[in-house]
Amino acid sequence: MITGEIKGQIDRIWNAIWSKGMSNPLEIVEQLTYLLFIKRLDDQQTSALERSMLLEEPVEGNPFPLGNDEQGRDYDELRWTRLKNMHPDDAFDVVANRVFPFIRDMGGDESTYAQHMKDARLTIPSAGLLSQVIDLLDAVPMDNLDTKGDVYEYLLSEISAAGKNGQFRTPRHIIQLMVEMLAPEPGDTIVDPASGTCGFLVAATEYMRSHHADAINSGKGRDHFHRQMFHGFDFDNTMLRIGSMNMLLHGVEQPDVRYRDSLAESNTGDADAYSMVLANPPFAGSLDYENTAKDLQRMVKTKKTELLFVALFLRLLKPGGRAAVIVPDGVLFGSSNAHRELRRMLVEDQKLDAVVKLPTNAFKPYTGVSTAILFFTKTNSGGTENVWFYEVTADGMSLDDKRTPLLADEKLGALAVLTDEEHGKNNLPDVLKRWKSRESAERDRARTDQSFCVPKADIAGQGYDLSLNRYKEIVHEEIEHRSPTEILDELDQLEEEITDGMAELREMLAGGVE
Repeated sequence: MITGEIKGQIDRIWNAIWSKGMSNPLEIVEQLTYLLFIKRLDDQQTSALERSMLLEEPVEGNPFPLGNDEQGRDYDELRWTRLKNMHPDDAFDVVANRVFPFIRDMGGDESTYAQHMKDARLTIPSAGLLSQVIDLLDAVPMDNLDTKGDVYEYLLSEISAAGKNGQFRTPRHIIQLMVEMLAPEPGDTIVDPASGTCGFLVAATEYMRSHHADAINSGKGRDHFHRQMFHGFDFDNTMLRIGSMNMLLHGVEQPDVRYRDSLAESNTGDADAYSMVLANPPFAGSLDYENTAKDLQRMVKTKKTELLFVALFLRLLKPGGRAAVIVPDGVLFGSSNAHRELRRMLVEDQKLDAVVKLPTNAFKPYTGVSTAILFFTKTNSGGTENVWFYEVTADGMSLDDKRTPLLADEKLGALAVLTDEEHGKNNLPDVLKRWKSRESAERDRARTDQSFCVPKADIAGQGYDLSLNRYKEIVHEEIEHRSPTEILDELDQLEEEITDGMAELREMLAGGVE
């Protein structure tokens, strides 16, 4: 977690750009992404030169060629360490007319970062502002991996407007809960078919470093982690650039983050390819039904993207693969044939593990849509015995547009240690704790509790309705019933007391007049 001082530095960068007329948050983050990429190239160049001197071998892995370009200009001028010391006008000219063309043409670099920079362009409007941003960004300490990632995550938190096609950022604490519940393993291949800023994939990298550091730091495990474990697809080039940089700054060398319309017929070649899906797909938006994959239409004949995405997750998962995905409440109880058939498939043909109901307004300020998290395992042979339900009533943040923390930072998220009173403001640690007992102690919980299990037969009997309220029982207060005779005797006594009281009052008033 970054300090208040670093947050202040990032806020100053943001405010400097914002005050000069750049009011689109995505554009600001995109421009800062380019600058961070340029800064990263300088770090790579320094490492390559130092390694060459130490080993007394030719320079390798250097992004900038040594020497001059065809016009006789020194490639060293493209480096961050040179740019930050140039006159603002000179730096602006070099960045706009040499650095950006250079990074656009880095096609020889196999990294996804270089691929997504191919249409990069500078939109910071003036030399003075660019120089100011370079100075402010250079002063932010990003020497270690954790700080780099946290700085970028804080930048992304400034994106406060929903994007096109229903895109918006999933709250980090909700992502953390989902990753902790699925608990990735070193051999997993993880996909997010609507990856956006790659928040789910980043959280999975953090989980792996925290729980499986030895397995991913050497040999085949390291290669798998950096080149085969993480896959993210999106059809918004800005999001791809931002997501790729997010993965880079969290230490993943070659993630598979690429342009793809995940629902399209042209992208059907990776069925049964992944062991884990983590996603928050679009709830709305335009859909080219004619070009939607025919196998998904056969599974669920619908134009609703949220249903097609759940079908897509089933296709992408290999048998035994697991998913944690956010869906709007309508998926749980919608009455159309497509809604019912999709739920029937999850319960009867696969293994539906859990439905975690999130608080209404959990996705404010982007949307007030009520949502839930579905957890399921692809089996192609059934396996659902009981479905675990949990009703989250508080996630640690206020449920208004401001979404301000209700507890101290260390009390937020799914891993916090809380008192019973604090649980009322943040249910997420309890969700994680009870999830681990869903096959044992949770089976004995009453349906009046915050979490409980429902047998498959009960769900089938309700037409595969998965709304929590369909199964939750309400506790009614017991009312004391008294006989009519008792009540009449009490009323007689009350009448007698009132009569005596009135008589005393009249005597007091009469005495006062005398």
